[in-house]
This record gives sequence, C-alpha cells and structure tokens, in this order.
Amino acid sequence: MERRKKLTQNLKPSWVWAIAFGSSIGWGAFILPGDWIKSAGALGAIIGLLIGAAVMMLIAVSYGVLIKKYPVSGGEFAYAFLSAGKNWSFITGWFLALGYICIVALNASAFSLLLKYLFPSFMKQFYLYQIAGWDVFLPEVIISSAVILFFAYLNVKGSGLSGRLQFIFSIVLIAGVAVMGVYTFLFADFPLENMQPYFAEDKSSFISILVILAAAPWAYVGFDNVPQAAEEFEFSPKKAFSLIILSLLASGLVYATMIGVTAWTFAKGDIPNQSNLWLTGDIIYSSFGTAGVVILAIAICMGIFTGLNGFMHSSSRLLFAMSRAKTLPNFFSDLHPIYNTPHKSIWFVAIFTLPSVWFGREALLWIVDMSSTGVSVAYFFTCFAAYQVLNWSGHNSKKEVNPLKKSVALLGAVFSLTFLVLLLAPGSPAQLKLPSMIALVVWVILGILFLVSVYQKFKALSTEEMKYYILGQYKDL
Repeated sequence: MERRKKLTQNLKPSWVWAIAFGSSIGWGAFILPGDWIKSAGALGAIIGLLIGAAVMMLIAVSYGVLIKKYPVSGGEFAYAFLSAGKNWSFITGWFLALGYICIVALNASAFSLLLKYLFPSFMKQFYLYQIAGWDVFLPEVIISSAVILFFAYLNVKGSGLSGRLQFIFSIVLIAGVAVMGVYTFLFADFPLENMQPYFAEDKSSFISILVILAAAPWAYVGFDNVPQAAEEFEFSPKKAFSLIILSLLASGLVYATMIGVTAWTFAKGDIPNQSNLWLTGDIIYSSFGTAGVVILAIAICMGIFTGLNGFMHSSSRLLFAMSRAKTLPNFFSDLHPIYNTPHKSIWFVAIFTLPSVWFGREALLWIVDMSSTGVSVAYFFTCFAAYQVLNWSGHNSKKEVNPLKKSVALLGAVFSLTFLVLLLAPGSPAQLKLPSMIALVVWVILGILFLVSVYQKFKALSTEEMKYYILGQYKDL
C-alpha cells in the first residue's frame, strides 16, 4: 500500500481563528448590504444574518465533535466517508470544493469592484464588453487575475506565512468596522428611524428574513475551513470548537454592523452624492468624507485578502485530501519539495478561478447562490456524521455518550436540508437563478470526468484502505 502523505503542523490557535473569521467575512459584508436591505429591509437583513449565525453555531457543534476525533485535512469529505461511505464522500468533497473555489473567485472580482469605485477613470479604460448589464474593462480583469496568482504563490510558500498574515488582516478588519459603526451611528440624527422600512415593502417580515437566512451558508462559509486546517494544528484539536464559535460571533457582529452603517446613517432617499454603483460606499463618503472611504477601503481589502487566503488554503487542502484518498488524480496530492504544501492543488484553484474575472459583477451573485449549494451539502453530511459517532446512552462503549450534542447534530442536519430546499425547490423565494444552475451542472460534469479518470483505482480500494488514506487509521470506526 502507498504511504499516506502528511502536512506540516505549524498553525497557531489565533491563526486558525483568523482563517475561520476572515474567510467568513470576505467582501460580502461591505459590498452587499445595499442589496440585502433592498431584498429584506434593514432589520430583516440583520435578523436573517444573526439567525444564520446562530444556526451555523448549531452546525458547528458537529464540527467540534468530529475535529476532536478526526483532526485530518479534508473535513467534510472525511465526515461524509464516516457517515455514508466513499461514493458520498466524493460527492460531498466535490460540491464543497465548488463552494470554496467560487469564493476565491468572488473575492478577486470584488477587489476590482472596489477599485472601480475608488478610481473610476483608471478602471474604466479599455472597454471589452457587457454581461447582464455590467460593463467589463481590461484593468479589472488584469488586477483580479494578478491578485489570484499572488495569493496562490503566498499559499505555496506555506501555512505559517499565510496564517500569520491572516491574523493581522483580521484584526485590522475588525478595527475598521468598529470605527465606521460607532462614527456613523453617532453622526446620524435619528439612526433607528432612518432604518425604516425595517422589512421589505413587497414581502412579509417572515419572507424578508427567510430570503436572507437562505444566504447564511454562503455568508458564513469559512468557519468550516477549520477542519480543512486540522491536520496542520500545532495545538490540541479540542480547541477547535471554541475557535469556530468565536469566529461566528465576530462574523455575525461585522455583518450586522455593516448593514446598520448602510441603513442608519441617512433616511431613505436622503443620501447625498449617490452614484447607484455602491450604496455603502456612497454613505460612508457622504458622512465620513475621504477619511471614511480610506478606512472602508482598508477594511474591504482586509476582508477580500482574508477570503482569498483562507479559501485558497482550504480548497487546496480539500483537493489534496481527496487525491490522497485516490478519489482524484495523484496530481492534486503532490507536495512541494521545500514547503511541503500541496502546490499543484493550489495552482489548480488559481487557474480554475481565472476565467471568472471576465464575467463582471452580476456573475458574483450567480456564484453566491451556487456556492451556497455546495456548502449546504457539506454541512448536512458533517451533522449526519456527528449524529452517528455520538450515542444517546452508555450502551455502546465505542461512541461518546452525549445526547445533547447528538440532538443538536440532528437539528443541524435538518437545517442543512432546509437550506438546500430553499436553494433548489421550484417556487422557493431563494431558488437558484438559471446561470447558477448551468454553472452547477458544468461543475458536476467536471467532477464526473475526474472520477472516471481514477474510477478503477477508486473502486478497488477497500474500506480499510480508505480509512488509512482519509483518516490515517485502520481501526474500526
């Protein structure tokens, strides 16, 4: 049997927290509040995202159980193997890889969107074409591509460097959001009144909240980067659960604050200098001036960089783990001779995301929906696996006895399926748009092609061999 490849253990707790928090925030907290307020109202958006954070915390209980027991790269890919076998583990891993890689593309494109707002005369040169009403220019394509390639190079250099930078970026991001939140609330004459209408005028309050809640798997995807990094912890995996909860708490507060900044600073219709390009940016400029725009730009850059860095790391570790388990070609599990990183997986992620920068802002929203599907599948199998490894009572000595956690795992699985229904069911208020469906089908076809290329080897693997390659053990589960 081939020897199982291993990664270097050099990630500190603060770096892992930063990977989870920074990945959860990304660009959406700063770019999308205007869209969320339009869809659900300010209070509807805040409630939807805070409920989403609470639901993710329930799901995180299952992650805490499984990371402590199985601290290996692959995360949900490994957990699906535990709960449903190797076929479902491949499906789960491939859908999760979709979610992760989509968000690398999202953050790279969002960086160009920021520059397009700050330096329109430079960014709006060399017009190329229009997609879904969005004009695409050559500078945004070049800059987004360069950012993707830079963070790929950074990740090839090792988890120590990328983890340290992730922590610094996260602290700067939180400081920037705190300054903007406090300043704009004090600046506004009637902040709570300015937030009206609290819910979307064309929807009930319940539907308003539900529309935003359906985006929670995307909004908070990033806390589940922790199990992808578990094999590289230099500390006890028992700490993982508390790090996840702290990251979700911080993420929820950042989302709520940025929606508040966008809603409470001016009354509806009273925003000076509105450009209709980016509502939050217009509001910060009108209330805070150039200094505010600088703070906002720095915070967004930190969010984008933490998202790029975190998901570049996690997607490459997931592909590495799938390849190590013989469910993807060996190419993906090749380790760098100096840095011991899965460098070919990292460059695959970078190269695969490069075409996305040619599709403009509307494509960002298509990708949001598509990535929510991938991570919802992964959440379900994680909760299902945690449910299976826990026991209601002490009759089975091989399993941890914890009826409360077992109940929460079952609840998390139900919530995960609910997210999938909201995204896929015809007539759902959060149903995927046609472009998202098409992209999803393309990803499924690509996964089938990869599986076909290794199918004979994959089919021949015994359960014991899969346990070794995925979990690093032979013992019965």
